[in-house]
Amino acid sequence: MAGGAREVLTLQLGHFAGFVGAHWWNQQDAALGQATDSKEPLGELCPDVLYRTGRTLHGQETYTPRLILMDLKGSLSSLKEEGGLYRDKQLDAAIAWQGKLTTHKEELYPKNPYLQDFLSAEGVLSSDGVWRVKSIPNGKGSPPLTTATTPKPLIPTEASIRVWSDFLRVHLHPRSICMIQKYNHDGEAGRLEAFGQGESVLKEPKYQEELEDRLHFYVEECDYLQGFQILCDLHDGFSGEAQRNIYRLLNTAFGLVHLTAHSSLVCLLSLGGSLGLQPEPPVNFPYLHYDATLPFHCSAILATALDTVTVPYRLCSSPVSMVHLADMLSFCGKKVVTAGAIIPFPLAPGQSLPDSLMQFGGATPWTPLSACGEPSGTRCFAQSVVLRGIDRACHTSQLTPGTPPPSALHACTTGEEVLAQYLQQQQPGVMSSSRLLLTPCRVAPPYPHLFSSCGPPGMVLDGSPKGAAVESIPVFGALCSSSSLHQTLEALARDLTKLDLRRWASFMDAGVEHDDVAELLQELQSLAQCYQDGDSLVD
Repeated sequence: MAGGAREVLTLQLGHFAGFVGAHWWNQQDAALGQATDSKEPLGELCPDVLYRTGRTLHGQETYTPRLILMDLKGSLSSLKEEGGLYRDKQLDAAIAWQGKLTTHKEELYPKNPYLQDFLSAEGVLSSDGVWRVKSIPNGKGSPPLTTATTPKPLIPTEASIRVWSDFLRVHLHPRSICMIQKYNHDGEAGRLEAFGQGESVLKEPKYQEELEDRLHFYVEECDYLQGFQILCDLHDGFSGEAQRNIYRLLNTAFGLVHLTAHSSLVCLLSLGGSLGLQPEPPVNFPYLHYDATLPFHCSAILATALDTVTVPYRLCSSPVSMVHLADMLSFCGKKVVTAGAIIPFPLAPGQSLPDSLMQFGGATPWTPLSACGEPSGTRCFAQSVVLRGIDRACHTSQLTPGTPPPSALHACTTGEEVLAQYLQQQQPGVMSSSRLLLTPCRVAPPYPHLFSSCGPPGMVLDGSPKGAAVESIPVFGALCSSSSLHQTLEALARDLTKLDLRRWASFMDAGVEHDDVAELLQELQSLAQCYQDGDSLVD
């Protein structure tokens, strides 16, 4: 690990978190694969923040996600729990044994045809007796990346994606995957339905010790650990599956309150319209066509937003640490923030950044991604904004000498000044942190074809056919401490007070007491009060 890398350890808890994580790591890997391409900007994002170096038994250096993920039995498909980079101890012992050996192998799941080109990083034994592994340098002075240099992969169809491991194209370390065998991912029986079930799992010595062991392994090798970024399912027992709407409501409330109590910052990520019992239509994106019933689609969109809003603490130059970012957004007890994004950012050929921003008018530009409703008419207390993938030549307006600028944005001399000026106009007096990057967001296969009017460079072109193939896009993303959370959290608390808990004894039997629910309501209402002051203030 390069010194001063400001490492981050990622935890993924739950199956939908696995979907988001699979897209996230595919995007990181695609960006690494482009690091030696002269057309891509180098050095803006530091991969060492998220990745760690290692070495296989054959001496090959590896570069794998600094990741711990937990999921249920049946969620791995043909993916090995120990990964494909390192041989396990039993196999090593078999190699060392000089006597007779009988091997019994059971193939539980067929190999995914869409990942057949993804060769094992263990490599192959060549004709000259040398073990060879394909690798490329990452272009940033770090050890080689263990990767497969293969033809373009087949593009998976939505019908072929059953679990997140069906499309994960990144090798994981043997200490990354932690499976909970007592609950099933599929089927009617043995489901992880309730918050109390998940809470009791981590109190079992077996899982507690296994998780602690993995945490020690990753943390102790870090030079400067920034912190942990945790992707956690809220709707089920990682927070129980979302088979029952009442369970989803209870799990969401318990999960949100507990995460807030033990985290520096919590961001809700959802394409749903609300968190409550009354379902609201999913959000719309002007330049995306997605199926809200497919986790493969929804998780891709959320991963793209996540890849953008986490940019500040992954920068190579002048990064904002996770601690400082959390402090800026969570003052006065406001630990919960909302997310929003424009995917892709609509910069048409011939337009400048000021031209595009002016088209939004006074409306909040991004699509809400936190199930808190439309942000119009609400107050923003603090925000962190990232715009990425805009060519430097488009950052400012190229005015003819003597021509008066059509707006204050067109008079700015740098792209950073344009973005800061725009945010000041939109939210006067709000504490804002903004970043402008040349690096786009990678959306190469197996990312789904969602774009309705994007040309090959990722620019929005009206009239382009649905599903036009793109590999990178510009994205505008934001984290915001917003007064919209007051109404959202209050509505969640109101829905909870309407429940007759005697009808949901199975949820209570999972380890939750009536006093726990009463305390939950109080804490939820207290959290909502933190955002109350801005309700009557409209910008």
